[in-house]
Amino acid sequence: MRKAIPYGRQNITAEDLAAVVATLQSDYLTQGPKIAEFENAFAQYIGSKYAVAVANGTAALHLCTLALEVKPGQKVITTPITFAASANCVRYCGGEVVFADIDPETYLLDYNAVAALLEAAPMGTYQGIIPVDFAGRAVDLEKFKALAQQYDLWIIEDSCHSPGGYFTDSTGTVQNCGNGNFADLAIFSFHPVKHIASGEGGMVTTNDEKLYQKLLQLRTHGIVKSEDLYTNTIAFAGGENNYPAWYMEMQDLGFNYRLTDFQAALGLSQLKRADEGIVRRRAIAQRYADAFKGKSFLKGQSGVVEGHAYHLYVLETDDRLGLYNYLRTQNIFAQIHYIPCHLMPYYRQFGWAAGDMPNAERYYKHCISLPMYPTLTDEEQQFVIDEVVNYFNS
Repeated sequence: MRKAIPYGRQNITAEDLAAVVATLQSDYLTQGPKIAEFENAFAQYIGSKYAVAVANGTAALHLCTLALEVKPGQKVITTPITFAASANCVRYCGGEVVFADIDPETYLLDYNAVAALLEAAPMGTYQGIIPVDFAGRAVDLEKFKALAQQYDLWIIEDSCHSPGGYFTDSTGTVQNCGNGNFADLAIFSFHPVKHIASGEGGMVTTNDEKLYQKLLQLRTHGIVKSEDLYTNTIAFAGGENNYPAWYMEMQDLGFNYRLTDFQAALGLSQLKRADEGIVRRRAIAQRYADAFKGKSFLKGQSGVVEGHAYHLYVLETDDRLGLYNYLRTQNIFAQIHYIPCHLMPYYRQFGWAAGDMPNAERYYKHCISLPMYPTLTDEEQQFVIDEVVNYFNS
């Protein structure tokens, strides 16, 4: 039997192992120098002013909603075609999630659907938008930013699928996903199937210094350790406001959302190969696009799109369930991304129902994510292509 071909997988090299071992043998396992080194290198790679490393992508989303002070009852718009965490982060703060449909051509949050929601409601009804760079395709945040300014909204860009992705703005300038030029905050994930793997892990990027300082505080229990930030005026042993070295203040109810130093070392090592990985992903996407173009079973596919980071390559086909099950018999473990969030039992309790998001629901009936990762060989990819075609031909 041919070895299993998953939809995604990590690639751990000898350099990665050496980086982790060196950190394990150092003086720090948790909050050591590799954290800041990884943050600085990632911010430079993305093009943002600041980056904050955290425990995972979900923690990154939660910290963003906390830093933006989402409150119970406040309404935030997002897409139903995403991992549940993109919506759940609003619920963690007691906010209300409002789904808007996707563009059936791009699979991204539909600008027109969001605009229609905002136009139909009184000013101040909504507080924010969470667009998702789904599958690695960059959202045109320039358009969403203009909408956000018109309605006084913040934007969190969920870029978990798209480090290295970009779109080109109206001036012809390349805008990297997560660079902070149009979104208040952006988040990334370092789960093993993502572009950069650190086991678990995530990152928040921003150009807003105030939000940056808030994120640093919230990821570590709400504690600060800086005389510039202290608020207590208690007289200590060293004299009035002469704070001793051990002093710290918990100023907010934060969380332990920190990344370890050895995870940061792995992420930093992986980051050095990020561009190489993107090149390979785009080559794989080109081959899929060419192979399936014009096939009778094709209803849609990710295709070849400028700036796409190709975390996923999505095919829309007839008889998706049959294809999924057949590929598994051939040891090809394709995946489905995603069951629409609004149809999950948790969100149905708030009144969401089948038929509310017709484009998202139609997409879900046909979508399947084919194997997509840099170490996928040409021979393995051809086998995947051949088996997809064989299934429909038979």
